[in-house]
Amino acid sequence: MVFASTRAVVVGVGFVGVAHIEALRRLGVEVAGVVGSSPQRARAKAERAGLPRVYEDLAEALADDSIDVIHIATPNHLHVVQATAALAAGKHVVCEKPLGVSTAETAAMVAAADQSGLVNAVCFNLRFYPSCHQAAAMVARGDVGTPRFVTGSYLQDWLLLPTDWNWRLAPAQAGELRAVADIGSHWLDLAQFVTGRRIVEVMADLHTLVPVRRHPAGPVEKFAAAGSDETLIEEEMTSDDAASIMLRFEDGARGLVAVSQVAAGHKNSLTIEVDGSAAALAWLSEEPDRLWIGHRGRPNEVLHRDPTMAAPEAARLMAYPAGHVEGYADTFRALFQQVYGDVVKGAPSPHPTYPTFADGDDAVRVTDAVTRSSAQRRWVPVHRGGTTT
Repeated sequence: MVFASTRAVVVGVGFVGVAHIEALRRLGVEVAGVVGSSPQRARAKAERAGLPRVYEDLAEALADDSIDVIHIATPNHLHVVQATAALAAGKHVVCEKPLGVSTAETAAMVAAADQSGLVNAVCFNLRFYPSCHQAAAMVARGDVGTPRFVTGSYLQDWLLLPTDWNWRLAPAQAGELRAVADIGSHWLDLAQFVTGRRIVEVMADLHTLVPVRRHPAGPVEKFAAAGSDETLIEEEMTSDDAASIMLRFEDGARGLVAVSQVAAGHKNSLTIEVDGSAAALAWLSEEPDRLWIGHRGRPNEVLHRDPTMAAPEAARLMAYPAGHVEGYADTFRALFQQVYGDVVKGAPSPHPTYPTFADGDDAVRVTDAVTRSSAQRRWVPVHRGGTTT
């Protein structure tokens, strides 16, 4: 499908915003310009990327009738205002996760999206590693039997030191939940996607392991270090550096995940395993083209990504032949390819092949349960069906 006639604006020019720009260009989408936290910062990024325009603010971008899609890659607290404004202006919206900082916000965003009739997507891009779609297809067709136990972890180390800093550490911008909202939400979404089952109860223990941090007054991009000559501000921390979460799924399956952004040596390592009544599947993000298949009575297998042998759901995401590794950047391309298939049609498909605002709302309901569980020190249900916080 050709997307060259489609024009997009990316709001937010940090680490993830740049990933959006690069993926859109690979698809042939015209990135008409960007909006940044300041025009000066945005101009520097736009010049580096060779983009034609920097909009002074979101309002200027929304007033541009030639723009079809708004990509929101800004701090979490801005998502609800920016997404609803874009929908009201008649723009399709792709929003980073978490969709919002509360279920009240995300419910309002779902309602606005439904009322608009426009394409709406939340960027759970890790689903779009082909091996994850392959795993989901294998579970759906019964290759593992009944899923019974789902385990894994998501580990990073970029916030290990007391001088590591980013807006995600500021509750006013990120919300009260941090490691779980930032990366744990990816794992929890992936667990539901691969198993085809919703998480209905959680038991969580959140940990603040770096109680005091020192940071510069200005912004620090994700995975970047503060300058050594900067004057640092000392601040007490309350958000989670790490978490241990037990899970119950809707059909009785159980789960367990560890999340940490202070795990030395782990740059960006996600693992997930689904143990079924007949077989098991396991995947590691640092070896994305391999899917391990475990058996009881015959040799285990390793399935390598190959478009000629993969399930159709996985093969359609693959841009390169077998043996040519597809990684993190490719997940954005694969996700946006599905989203823009609907954009060129002008409306969402009845059964979108990408996560929508409804999926983003559900993810925040799961992480909200994590927060409540840790505070109450007990199992709590995931509130669905209209309950908001």
